[in-house]
Amino acid sequence: MDGARAGAGRNTAGADRVARGLRGAAWLLPAAIVLVALNFRGPIVAPAPVIGDIRADLGMTATVAGLLTTIPVLCFALATPFASWVIARFTAERAVSLSLVIVLAGTVLRSIPHEAALLVGTAVIGIGITIGNVVVPVVIRRDTSPERVGLVTGVYTSALNVGSMTTSLGTAPIAAVWGWPVAIAVWGLLALVAAAAWTYTVGAAAAWRGADRDSGPVPVTGPIDQVLDTGAVRTVPTGTASATTATGAAATRHPAKRWVTWGLMLAFGGQAFSYYALTAWIPTLLHDEIGFDTASSGASSSVFQILAVVGALGVPVLAGRFRPRVIIALVAFFWLAMPLGLLFAPQLWLLWSVLGGAAQGGGITIIFIVIVRLVSNDDDARRVSAFVQGGGYLLGSAGPLVAGALHGATGGWTAPLLTVLVAVLLLGVVGSVSARKVR
Repeated sequence: MDGARAGAGRNTAGADRVARGLRGAAWLLPAAIVLVALNFRGPIVAPAPVIGDIRADLGMTATVAGLLTTIPVLCFALATPFASWVIARFTAERAVSLSLVIVLAGTVLRSIPHEAALLVGTAVIGIGITIGNVVVPVVIRRDTSPERVGLVTGVYTSALNVGSMTTSLGTAPIAAVWGWPVAIAVWGLLALVAAAAWTYTVGAAAAWRGADRDSGPVPVTGPIDQVLDTGAVRTVPTGTASATTATGAAATRHPAKRWVTWGLMLAFGGQAFSYYALTAWIPTLLHDEIGFDTASSGASSSVFQILAVVGALGVPVLAGRFRPRVIIALVAFFWLAMPLGLLFAPQLWLLWSVLGGAAQGGGITIIFIVIVRLVSNDDDARRVSAFVQGGGYLLGSAGPLVAGALHGATGGWTAPLLTVLVAVLLLGVVGSVSARKVR
């Protein structure tokens, strides 16, 4: 009896030690997600600050150079089925790790000073990011307690823009010292750091789902961060949502048969077209129009990226006060300042970048809010989101290519900026009309 009591005491003490350790590691999941997110936009914009050097070394045309931004966005539209298969085949944890490995491999390949390697490496990066785009929200919903989902999602979205800002700021100075191949390869270190953090986090999850060597099994179910924070045992009901989802889906038309989803897809496409066209060519435009050197052009373009955080966090606040169609119109109004301002007063680039940056961060956010309010059930949400994003990113992938081709054909920036202007109007007009019945 005494031996049994002593064993039970040791087990309890061991379990307490595990619980205390896990409570101290509650920050692990959000921190790992931030590090992972830094790799899901930064690699796309990394070549932009040094695109002039790349073109000079490799003899690339403006149209081909535009593919460096177009290809990853095209992957967002076309590689989603593959990403879904990867998640189903390898589990969400391994899918995150695989996405980082693919991004790292593509980054190394893209740093080889050869046009074919540059384009193929870019495509590899696009596939890796596509997997990450799909799987990270799944991880957040599954492993974050309900009261923290919104916060962690906001942190994840903000980290995407921080990744873009970091590479925009850092690529040109590194290239000035070691050359552009090193400057775009060095960001692969972020993938290594993120992979290490993610592996550590998954290992912690295995610890609290498995057994402590001294204490025996620690029974844990429920969201990862809540278990880490409280050490509590939770039971999550399962098997109740599928019937409701199936019933709702049966009564819902396919997104392709609803004009409102077509409108949202076109609006998302206008948003994506404008964002990726400007992301690819702002450094070159500022160099041509104002005379910025390569480092200054990259630094100035980072303003456009980081101000997206303001829009992404501000639009949900506005959505609690105004109808979505009003917010879409407001976002488009500020968005228009970017192409018009750069066209008529490029010397005020900082003002236009602030307004356009906040608008582009708010544009994608308000469209997602409209989708959430429009759908009737989880299955409908999945289908509408896939339809809007798939078609929208397909349109958006043309942005850098069209802008680069127009610049190459005309030798100036008037035609590219007018094209961005039309895309922003598409977002504002079609988006507002599509959301007119959404409250």
